[in-house]
Order: sequence, then structure tokens, then C-alpha cells
Amino acid sequence: MKEHTRVKICGLTTLDDALAAVGVGADMLGFNFYRPSPRYLAPAECARILGALRNRGAGVETVGVFVNASLSEIRAILDDCGLDLAQLHGDEPVELLTGLGDRAFKAIRPRSLEAARESLAYYGCDRRPRAPALLLDVARPGQYGGTGQAADWRLAASLAKDYPILLAGGLQAQNVGAAVAQVHPWGVDVASGVESQPGRKDHAKMAEFVASIRGAAVRREEAGL
Repeated sequence: MKEHTRVKICGLTTLDDALAAVGVGADMLGFNFYRPSPRYLAPAECARILGALRNRGAGVETVGVFVNASLSEIRAILDDCGLDLAQLHGDEPVELLTGLGDRAFKAIRPRSLEAARESLAYYGCDRRPRAPALLLDVARPGQYGGTGQAADWRLAASLAKDYPILLAGGLQAQNVGAAVAQVHPWGVDVASGVESQPGRKDHAKMAEFVASIRGAAVRREEAGL
């Protein structure tokens, strides 16, 4: 079978939800350190959650989500919590991404394919030594994600031909299979689409979300695609 589409469940705030995400087959877990977000998690609590996951042998990649934080703050949280990667979700300069080396990837929110390629050229995302090259989210003035709005799948499909992208924006169990079939992303990112309220995950929705992706993959395999 072809390599499966990776699933990142983001905005986790409790150990119970993190364990449930692992249990339903998530490949990556995301923790948000942007204070204005309703999904904000204090670093000390994140460290506690990740310590408990490691004690249980959870083999998933962990990601810290940052918005316009300093290099020193990001490094400190990555190290103190034991996170694998930093997701830069704000208006960070290229020097910040470069300073983190293979420990970070950039989220972009382009309004057009031309704007997306300009961002990719600026950030050098094609040269990232670790996948994904970037996260593609929805452009909405004054917001850094978590809008529940769907991304431009046609634009995403164009980028996915050349880059391993993590697709975000308005994904839920009812549409993620279609998104994967159209875009062929390296992975998908979900937060609000599997929640009962901001920062609290609905375990049934998480299971349904992952099952939708895996089911779509089986159908593509059976069709020889």
C-alpha cells in the first residue's frame, strides 16, 4: 500500500484528548503556545502531558505551534517540553525559520498561487530537511488559523505536486476524504473540525476523521490510483 496521509490533530490541551488522538491513529500532535488562542496551553502543562505520553510509549511526532515568538522562547519551549518540531504560524522572518534548522516548518496563508510561490521562495521551504515543507492554511485578515474555513484545494493541489504540504483549514470527517483525493497532501491538520468546544476534542469525531482518511486511501488503492 502507498504511504498513508499523515494526520496532525492540533490544539490539544488535555492528556485525555492527547491519548485519545494517539488511540485513533494520529501521526502528529499539536500544542498551541499562542496566548490569545482559545487552545493555548501553558508550556509546563504541555511538558506534563508529553511526559505522560512518553511513559505510555506513544510513538507520535509532537509539534509546538508558535505565532511571532522569539527564537529564544521557541527553543526553550521545544527543549523544556521535549517537542519534536516548531510550527511557525505567524509573520515570522526567514531568519527565525533558518535559526531553528530542521526543527521547524512554516505555515503560510496565501491568497493566490503566485503569492504562495513567493512565500515558498522567501522561506526556502523546498530546502527544509524534514517534512512537511510547509503548512497551508486559510488567509483571513487578523487571524492566524483556527477559523474553520476551508482552504483553496485547487491551489493546494498545485503546491502538493512539488512540495510535501500539510493541509489545514475547515477539515472535518465529512470533507477530508475529498480533500485528500483532490490535493494529495503529505498530511492534513485538524483542530476545530474534531472539537466539542475550542480546546476540547470530541473523541468520536477524531476517530471518524482518521477513519475517513484511511477509508479514502483504501478506495484509491483498490481503484489503482
